[in-house]
Amino acid sequence: MSAADFTKLAELFPDETVTHSYVQDIELPPVNGKSPGTFALITLDNGLDHTKPTTLGPNTLVELGTVLEGLKERAAKGEIVGVGVTGKPYFLVAGADLSSVKSLDRTEHGLWMAQLGHDVYGTLGNLGVPSFAFINGLALGGGLEIALQSTYRTVSTAAGALALPEAFIGLIPGWGGVHILPRLIGPENAVKVMIENPLSNNRTLNGPAAFNLGIADALFEPADFVEQSVAWAARVIAGAESPARSNAVDPADPAVAERWAAAIAGGRAFIEAKTSNASPAPAKVLDVMEANRTLTQREGAELEANTLAVLMQTEEFRSTVYAFLDLVQKRAKRPAGAPDRSLARPVTKVGVVGAGLMASQLALLFARQLKVPVVLTDIDQARVDKGVGYVHGEVDKLLAKKRISADAANRTKSLVSGSVSKEAFADADFVIEAVFEELGVKKQVFAEVEAIVRPDCILATNTSSLSVTAMAEDLEHPERLVGFHFFNPVAVMPLLEIVRAPKTDDAVLATAFELAKGLKKSAVLVKDAAAFVVNRILLRLMGEVTAAFDEGTPAEVADNALRPMGLPMTPFTLGAMVGLPVAQHVQESLHAAFGDRFKVSANLQKLIDNGITSLWVPGAGGKQEIPAATLALMSFGSSPSTSDEVLRRTQDALAEEIGLMLQEGVVAAPQDIDLCMILGAGWPMFLGGITPYLDRVGASERVNGRRFLEPGVASKTA
Repeated sequence: MSAADFTKLAELFPDETVTHSYVQDIELPPVNGKSPGTFALITLDNGLDHTKPTTLGPNTLVELGTVLEGLKERAAKGEIVGVGVTGKPYFLVAGADLSSVKSLDRTEHGLWMAQLGHDVYGTLGNLGVPSFAFINGLALGGGLEIALQSTYRTVSTAAGALALPEAFIGLIPGWGGVHILPRLIGPENAVKVMIENPLSNNRTLNGPAAFNLGIADALFEPADFVEQSVAWAARVIAGAESPARSNAVDPADPAVAERWAAAIAGGRAFIEAKTSNASPAPAKVLDVMEANRTLTQREGAELEANTLAVLMQTEEFRSTVYAFLDLVQKRAKRPAGAPDRSLARPVTKVGVVGAGLMASQLALLFARQLKVPVVLTDIDQARVDKGVGYVHGEVDKLLAKKRISADAANRTKSLVSGSVSKEAFADADFVIEAVFEELGVKKQVFAEVEAIVRPDCILATNTSSLSVTAMAEDLEHPERLVGFHFFNPVAVMPLLEIVRAPKTDDAVLATAFELAKGLKKSAVLVKDAAAFVVNRILLRLMGEVTAAFDEGTPAEVADNALRPMGLPMTPFTLGAMVGLPVAQHVQESLHAAFGDRFKVSANLQKLIDNGITSLWVPGAGGKQEIPAATLALMSFGSSPSTSDEVLRRTQDALAEEIGLMLQEGVVAAPQDIDLCMILGAGWPMFLGGITPYLDRVGASERVNGRRFLEPGVASKTA
């Protein structure tokens, strides 16, 4: 690829936010009484504040490459003895500009982008003098690969989010990472960084962890990180210090070759367990790593570039960028339909009705995040004490893990109290119920609470499926009731479905959205319709698979039919986790609301009646099986389906249900459905949530006659 091609590529992005390469010459501090010479330090900076990370687009790479070529010439003339790269505060670089990459609709342009990165990074590794990366902050993807391509690396103890997350995004580390990392830290650790971490909710490393793995050669405190790094570089250049790399390996060593193969095999098993190989990228990372063991760095670069160019054109990659950038990074922060935030009321005390597990989780969340008093109530002191005790116990666990300080632990505990009397809510600004999921019980609770609280106190329900409108109908002030539906476990799941009943007023709704923000949750506004969004879609899916099983489809066929979707767990496993009685109760609510689209399984009811909590139990050799006694309780039809038939049936059912939800105005747009399924159900980003997947497999057009999203939104342009 020529320089002219690189220039053409850069010209495709006139609006790129360029990360500039600023060079400063530094006279290195003396070592043994003499300075080793002049050191050129590049600082990568886009000129924006810390809310706008530095990224790597084509124009950025062309500028960095030009700067490095100039430094290479200076090195050849003996003007400099070393080159360093660092970043603006809090960042080395946040990786490739995904918006730029997504817009590359031609494989040729994707190949240019991949080759441009290799060309620039290759210069960094071959300057004629040692190169150093000073990892002062976040370094993701191509940002971490800048460091890997350098001769030496230092990292700050305060640096967070170091990772090669490409398998999660739908790509591979395409600028040298797959070749360099296993040689530097060993194949097992490389698989952990490139496969296990990305596929485990995109886990990252902090500075000390990166140092311990061997990614960095030295670890320094943040206060004088660059100064300490420069002094360390001086010692290395002077020959006074030589980093020990205890995890580094020689791939030609037969023992290492065995370790390499075992790490690859372990990685493939991990991918199958996590994603059912529903997205091509993770396996491609391992394919390239496997081949790279015997390739030169130049040969590896060619393989990485070609693989990366192909993956850039996949629907899974484009769906992931849509999910990550357009939904999680943007839409979640500006919820559709949220009222003007200036209407929100202050919340200085929270009441929680109930002291069971969900109520106690809510109390802990409100106390930790809002730092306001929270009071739990229940029908007797034993339940109250258990609820408050749960909160205190969880705080103690956080303290033991050093996730909070002793002062923070004491403050949080002091904020949570309990009472057997709802009079404790008299001065509360916000009261949420988390009691048994039965309409009559919840209406009674709200009648009792309304008689005590101030007229401006907001009432909220954590119901997962019941009508908020029906709960409000007997209230004196129905306008103050709002649905505030959390997902379990409360501390982990980021979604909050905020339910507007017909009479809910804007001030109440605005307060709910501000509370969600204070709780660090992503809120989606939903209409008051049975089971709202996430549970309605999950139960339609589970209902179709269960119906296929009841019709005579073998359990292993029915339960594994959706594996091509790469969902977090199978339908029967999900039912057992939720609890069969809970799943059946919600299904009955949906059947009452929507009829036979939500079939109520007689077989499932027989399991519940007999105290059976899961269809599957562990069998011989760790394989799951259904006990004969469980099978004897059930009766089946004589119309079995194949795995493909169950999958297509479920795809079409989801397309139908989502189409109806959008017609009903349950949410504002398909994007809100997708955001809910990603954040509330943990559905993978390579599905784009769900609607891009349904568009991709043709279900949207089969059922509704049209796509949910226009081509180019979460897919290639037409």
